[in-house]
Amino acid sequence: MKVLLTGADGYIGAIMGPKLIEAGHEVVGVDTGYYRRGWLFDDAKVHPRVISKDLRRVEAADLQGFDAVVHLSELSNDPIGENDPGLTMQINHLGSVGLAEKARAAGVKRFVYASSCSTYGAGGDEMRTETSDLAPQTAYAKCKILVERDVRALMDDDFTPVFMRNATAYGASPRQRFDIVLNNLAGFAHTLKEIRMTSDGSPWRPITHIEDICEAMLCALRAPRDAVAGEAFNVGADSENYRIREIAEIVAKTFPGCELTIGDSGGDNRSYRVSFAKIRAHMPEFETKWTAERGARQLRAVFERIGLTREMFEADPFTRLKEIKHLRRTNQIDPTLYWTEPAAV
Repeated sequence: MKVLLTGADGYIGAIMGPKLIEAGHEVVGVDTGYYRRGWLFDDAKVHPRVISKDLRRVEAADLQGFDAVVHLSELSNDPIGENDPGLTMQINHLGSVGLAEKARAAGVKRFVYASSCSTYGAGGDEMRTETSDLAPQTAYAKCKILVERDVRALMDDDFTPVFMRNATAYGASPRQRFDIVLNNLAGFAHTLKEIRMTSDGSPWRPITHIEDICEAMLCALRAPRDAVAGEAFNVGADSENYRIREIAEIVAKTFPGCELTIGDSGGDNRSYRVSFAKIRAHMPEFETKWTAERGARQLRAVFERIGLTREMFEADPFTRLKEIKHLRRTNQIDPTLYWTEPAAV
């Protein structure tokens, strides 16, 4: 299968590209290139060729000859979305729907979209399923819902969209992120030997290792059409629903000498527990292989191997909003997030 991978130079894309190649697919990546400075370590993997192009400027001609699209390329996470909700809507919602429209026009058969469990928002203690009411709290999550709605409407006998509602990602990637919960806590534990939580850590959050997210997307590419067409799937495992303080406790135990302090109740009302039964019913070959404990051990091993310092941990390229602000401040991108000069390859 010939696959176009958007966001190939991102946190998940840096894992997904090699996995697609290892699975025997012909892969071409496309990426805007915002985070290319953020290369934390060499993984000794074969990565696909990546075309430097903004999602909003991909044309139908760029999609000719591809059998499938795996779409990871959006402004990623809640803080960056809230920084400019209108622009987030233009890129994440309209850009993603536009990509799907062009893919369909070019004859692409399968369109696998990286959605998010953050669509459940303020879900409370009740287990949320794919049929539960959605309660997005941020522009990022609202865009995910709109993309699912509008791309599902494009489905026909020749175009099969599949929506993967990934739990909060964690784990080591060459294009590392330190602005997601387990990775962030692990960075503090390693570099400062302490985790100071400003909240009581009571909100629920399902988490999933990026290796498992990539395996789910591989399954979605090869699954029978009638098992996945137009369907949304929560990606993760029921056992990996944690309160945030439980994640902090796991990380603190993994990193020797780390002190953990818990604060008072915070103002973040995002809290949701998620059921992952549906993906196993529709794609029986999918199974998660990672736990929070194993992921924390993986990060500790990587940090020790590369000698992660506080300066590296706090560097702009590993935090999405910080890097975008750096690129804006240095006039490398304009207010609409287009490059002022062609992105370096």
